[in-house]
Amino acid sequence: MADSPEPSRSASCAAEDAAAFAGAPDGFERLWTPHRMVYVDGDARPADESPGGCPFCAAPGREDPAALIVARGEAVYAILNLFPYNPGHLLICPYRHVPALTDLSPAEAAELIVFSQRAIRALERAKRPQGFNLGLNQGSVAGAGIAAHLHQHVVPRWLGDSNFFPLIARSRALPELLAETRAALAEAWENV
Repeated sequence: MADSPEPSRSASCAAEDAAAFAGAPDGFERLWTPHRMVYVDGDARPADESPGGCPFCAAPGREDPAALIVARGEAVYAILNLFPYNPGHLLICPYRHVPALTDLSPAEAAELIVFSQRAIRALERAKRPQGFNLGLNQGSVAGAGIAAHLHQHVVPRWLGDSNFFPLIARSRALPELLAETRAALAEAWENV
């Protein structure tokens, strides 16, 4: 078997030329993100979603940088999504372990909305997105990765940020480390 041709990009980049693979070249470059398999396979999801095993219940007991917490309120807090759709993807979580929006008290529901507004302002200041997706996936059938603890997604969007990758490869390339994103948003949060 002949030696494989050099990758089309530098060794530090995870993109490879399709010609380096066996068979007929298909014209695609491949970006390998093996760290995402932990999420795709479900290994990163807690087996126990009770308050004792819930990562959203555990996070507030840790230091903000280690937990990726951006801001804390009275009833809710903002945390970076460990498996973000886009850089700056925030989750607004109540401290209380409840599965449904209808389970929130009026004070919790009000602060969830206020924190969503502040998240948008902080993201606008720190990342300058052109739009946002906000949503609650209530129940595993609706797409909630951790269905037992309600959380609102605040996803910044930019023109052209979406492509076929997440749909067919179940992968997303992110240009910034989570710790850097958390630091930038925590600083921006203080100024909104």
